[in-house]
Order: sequence, then C-alpha cells, then structure tokens
Amino acid sequence: MHPILIKIGPLAIHTYGFMIATGFLIGLYLAVRQAKKEGMSSERVTDLAFYILLAAIIGSRVLFILINAGHYLQNPLDIFKIWEGGLVFYGGVLFAVPVAIWYLKKHNLRVWSTGDIFAPSIAIGHAFGRLGCFFAGCCYGKAAETLPWAVIFSDPECLAPRDVPLHPTQLYESGGELINFLILISLRRHKSFNGQLIMTYLLLYSVLRFIVEIFRGDTERGYLISHISVSQGISILMFLIAIIGMVVLKRRGSKG
Repeated sequence: MHPILIKIGPLAIHTYGFMIATGFLIGLYLAVRQAKKEGMSSERVTDLAFYILLAAIIGSRVLFILINAGHYLQNPLDIFKIWEGGLVFYGGVLFAVPVAIWYLKKHNLRVWSTGDIFAPSIAIGHAFGRLGCFFAGCCYGKAAETLPWAVIFSDPECLAPRDVPLHPTQLYESGGELINFLILISLRRHKSFNGQLIMTYLLLYSVLRFIVEIFRGDTERGYLISHISVSQGISILMFLIAIIGMVVLKRRGSKG
C-alpha cells in the first residue's frame, strides 16, 4: 500500500515503524492507567514495557531470520532492515516472556496480575502492528482472484506481489486482535483469578493466528510439515499451554 509514510530528501519515515510505535504508545498508556487503578507503580510498568519491547523486537527478528536463513546468508546486511517488515510475533513472545519474568521477579512484582494488566495492551498494540504490515506489504495473503474484498498492492516499495488480488491477511489479524482487545477489556470486569486475562489472550490469539495462517501467501515463512506452518505449530502449543494454565491458575485461585 504505502510503505513510506513521509519522505523528505534522504529521510524516510516508514509506515511500518510508525504503526508499531503508535501501537506501543497506546498499549503503554492503557497499561499505565490500569496499573494506577490497581495500585502498581506506573514507573515499573513503563520500564517493563520498554524491556518487553526491546526483547520482542530482537526475538521476532531472530526467528524471522532463522526461518529465512537462506536469504540472509546471501544478503547479511538485510538482517538490519527491520523497517521492511520481517518480525515474527511468536519469536517476540519467546524472548519477551523470560525477560518480563526476570524483571518482575527482580522487583518483587506479581507475575500474573501484571500479565493481566498488559494483556489488552498486547492485543491493541499488535492490531496496530499488523496495520503496519498491511502498509508495508509483508505477511501478505494468498492470491484471491474472485474475492470481493481482495487487495491489490501496486506501490513499487511494497513487499507483497504487485498487481495481484490477495487475501488481506494483515487486516484479518488486525481486526481479530481488535476483537480480542474488546473481549479482554470486557472480561477484566468479571475476572475471577489472576492470570485469567493473559491466558485468555494466549488462547484467543493462538486460534486467530492458526486460522489466519491458512490464508497467508508468503510461503517462505517456513513449515513444520506439509500444510502446517511454523506459526501454526506454535499456535497449537500456545493453545494447549493456555488451557492448562487457566485450569491450574483457577484451581490455585492465583493471587500472584
């Protein structure tokens, strides 16, 4: 669509990075506001958010590079071109979770209640991030010649195949994450145990991502077995973890 938001001479602001930054700031605002309501230090929440962001960017980039190792072995400088997309959300999760737990333990903060504070923020932040993917053309969908809502990318800077009707998979996921956000905000009023929101988010997102992957067209992202992508495999694992986590935390009546 429009990979470059603003260009003044040699200076270019990429829409992908702008949308990620916007999503992060909105998510941070919501997390800080909820933390204040629950009597948690807003400074700790802000610091934690930046640790999570840094770990998520590194992790999501590392997983993308591993999945597409052939390309990056031949083009090593492309490793640093994150403004072109190429961030795998699950890689960010795998890096961010241990960093967040380390920070929480270090500062004696409650793990599960803090996770609940951040859950809606993760959903809305990711919704904006996928809009960035849409503008950049990454994470594009399969060809869809007869689909009424198919999108056609024509900008020469975009990463999607041009002049071909495609499933708008970025918008599917962005819209799904917006729905997840609204569900989590509503569930917060009726939460019965700590950890319920973050586990619900993992459950909802794993289902969403598994479905969206069916319509993805960027086949170079990697497959575990025929027709099951790496992200779908992680989705299955995350779904099981979320179910088990919810059962265990509910039985414990988690107060942490």
